[in-house]
Amino acid sequence: MKPNAVFDAKAACKKLLREARSGALATLMPSSGDPYCSLVNVATAADGGPLLLLSKLALHTQNILADNRVSLMLDEERSGDPLEGARVMLMGKAAATDDAEARRRYLARHPQADMFAGFGDFAFYRVTLKGAHLVAGFGRIVDLAASDILTDLSGAQLLVSAAAEIVTHMNAEHADAVRLYATKLLHGPDGAWRCVGCDPEGLEMQLDHAALRLAFPQRIKSPGELRGVLQQLAQTARLA
Repeated sequence: MKPNAVFDAKAACKKLLREARSGALATLMPSSGDPYCSLVNVATAADGGPLLLLSKLALHTQNILADNRVSLMLDEERSGDPLEGARVMLMGKAAATDDAEARRRYLARHPQADMFAGFGDFAFYRVTLKGAHLVAGFGRIVDLAASDILTDLSGAQLLVSAAAEIVTHMNAEHADAVRLYATKLLHGPDGAWRCVGCDPEGLEMQLDHAALRLAFPQRIKSPGELRGVLQQLAQTARLA
């Protein structure tokens, strides 16, 4: 996370949460209470709640079924010393969900998981956040409440309901704009970036295993508002 004269802990945490594609999941062993840590792929719900795809055969899932308290560590995945980058430890409780939107959003981020997502031992899980501990550099260590890092969806149901259609439309009709957002506004590497998610506060984009979050200049509540903001951002990107 690049140094900035004005540090916004909430925005920094949201960026880490939305851009992470994998993280370290900590659970508790039921027999001993000992901590157990494993690597998992991560996506986010519309409000930013972490989404996981877990197998009941995995030890971490068995732990969750016995005690659903978890921690999830996400980091910036920057080159060089990882301790110089930003990271956040999320605390909460994990529970299985059969929500179709959770499935769609997860598979948009991890399309390769579609081949086993339908297996009987796999299920999607959502982590209901309790709080977070952000470490974003010297003097930038902050504890945050769940409300600080989750996206408010109130009044934005039109946009949330249209998210799948928006993602499809952006990739089919505006792939050039998505590429400009990623490369010109967010300084990502050039390539065939694709849109994988949309919510009232931003657009999620992905290129292979890299992910970027385009934060909107203001909160968006409807597809009509979104269209105007994305057109403005595309103009800005073309002039960059």
